[in-house]
Amino acid sequence: MKILLVTGILAEPLVRKYGKGCDVVVCPVSVAAFLTPKMIVNCLKKAHIKDYDLILIPGLVRGSAQEIEDALGIPTFKGPRNAYDLPQVLQALKNGFKLSKEIPADDLFEIDALKKVEDIKNKAKNKKYIEKALKRPYNFLIGNLPVGLDFPQRIIAEIVDAPKLSFEELFNKAVYYIKSGADIVDIGMVSGEENLDFIESIPELREALKNSGYTVPISFDSLNPRELEKALDFADLFLSVDESNLEDMVTEKPVVLIPTNQKKGYFPTNPRERVEFLEQLKEKALSLGYKRVIPDLILEHVPHLARSISAFQLYREKHKEDVLLAGVGNVVEMIDADSVGINALLAGVAKELNISLLLTTEVSTKCRGSVKELKRALDMMIFEVPKDLGFDLLLLKEKRSKGVTYTVKSPIVNAEEKGVELEDIYFRIFLKDDKIWAIAHKGTKQLLTVVGEEPNAIIDTILEHFEISPRHAFYLGRELEKAKTALKLRRSYLQEDELFKDFY
Repeated sequence: MKILLVTGILAEPLVRKYGKGCDVVVCPVSVAAFLTPKMIVNCLKKAHIKDYDLILIPGLVRGSAQEIEDALGIPTFKGPRNAYDLPQVLQALKNGFKLSKEIPADDLFEIDALKKVEDIKNKAKNKKYIEKALKRPYNFLIGNLPVGLDFPQRIIAEIVDAPKLSFEELFNKAVYYIKSGADIVDIGMVSGEENLDFIESIPELREALKNSGYTVPISFDSLNPRELEKALDFADLFLSVDESNLEDMVTEKPVVLIPTNQKKGYFPTNPRERVEFLEQLKEKALSLGYKRVIPDLILEHVPHLARSISAFQLYREKHKEDVLLAGVGNVVEMIDADSVGINALLAGVAKELNISLLLTTEVSTKCRGSVKELKRALDMMIFEVPKDLGFDLLLLKEKRSKGVTYTVKSPIVNAEEKGVELEDIYFRIFLKDDKIWAIAHKGTKQLLTVVGEEPNAIIDTILEHFEISPRHAFYLGRELEKAKTALKLRRSYLQEDELFKDFY
C-alpha cells in the first residue's frame, strides 16, 4: 500500500522518522495542528499528488478528511495526534483496521478496544445466554443482576455510614457510584449504633433510583442482628455474616460469609486455618438453611496482603466453582500511594483468582474515583495481557515519551522574572461542584464571578468584562489550567500553590 503522510514544517523530522516507508508532504505551515482540509487540498494540488492508495493527515487537523478525498479522489483519513504513534497506526492498517475521516486514529484505538469490551459484556446480557448460564450452580441472581463465573466481574460500591446522610445525599451518592461503574450499591450501617428507622428508607431509595432509570441491586452491610432482620425484606444481598451472627438471620437471599467471629474478636491469620474455618462456616450455613453463600477470605492491607491473597488462592484451588467476593477498598485506603495502580493490580489478582464480586468505596480524598478506576481496570483485565489495548489507567505517567526538541537558529535570551505592579482588579480562583470559579475583586468588593469548566471560556469571559495586562492574563491562564488539571485528577486546588510536590 502506497501511503502519503501530510504534516507541517516543525513535525517533519518526526513524521519522516516514525512514518518510515511512507512518502511525506510538508505543507507551508509551522504547526500541523493549524492546517485545515482546504489548506491541505491546495498544498497537495500544488505538489501534483496522485497514484497513492491512501493519505493520512494529522489527527489534530480540525474538520473532516472527506473534503480532501473529494478534491483529490484519493482515500484520506485522520492519522494520530502525535507522530510517535504512527508505527502503531501503520501496523493497524496492515491488519485491516479502519480509520476515520473525523476522529484521530489514537482515539479510534480506544473506541475499538472499548467496543470489544462491550461486545463481550453484551454477550452476557443476552436473555438466552443468561437463562442457560443460570442453570449452572456457580451462577445466580442478586436482585435482577446475574453474577457468577459465566458473567463479568461485578463492582459493589459501599456508601459508608449511610444512616448519617440525608436522603438526598444518600441518593446522590448512589447515583454517583452507578455512573462511575458500580453494579451493586451497598448500604453500610454505622458500627456500634442501631438505626432501625433508617432501614425503612431503603425501599424509598430503590424507588427513587428506578424512577431515575437505575435498576441496580442493593446490598446491606451490618453486624447488628436486629438491623439484619429488619433489612431482610428490603435488600438483595447481605454482607459481613460470620460465626457471631450466622444463626440470627437464615435467608434464601445471597449472603457474604467472612471467616471471623466479631463478638469474640476471632480472625485466623494463617491462610490454611482461615480457609478451614470458612469452610466450616459455609457448611454450617448451608445446614441452617442458607441457599446462597458467597465466601470472602478478607483481603487485608499491607503488611498482610500476601497472606490474604494466599488464603484466596488456597480456597480457590479447593473450591473451583464457588463465587467469591473480595474487598479491595480496604487495601487502597490503607496505603499512601495513588489508587489507580493499586486498583489495577488488585483487579488483575481478582481476575487470576476468578473472584466475581469486588467491594470498594470512596471515603477518603485519596480514594476518590476508585469505583471508576476499578471499572476501567476490570475492563482491561478482560484481555489476556492488559497492555497496548488502546485504553489504559496511565494518568500521571505516560506510556511513551513525547518530548520534542527543535534546532535553535535564533538568538537565545535567558529568562528573567521582572517586578510586576499590582493591578486594581484581582481574581480569586477555586473549585466547587466540579467547576472552576473565578471571582473578580476590586479592593474588598466583589465585581463579578465567572463559572465554567474550560480555562479558555473563563479567560475569554474575563477579557470581555475587564481590561488586564498581558502578564496578568498569562497568570490567570496558568492558574486556570492548574485548576482544570486538579478537576481531572480529583485533586484539591489552591491558588498560587503547587499542584504536585517535587518527588524526583
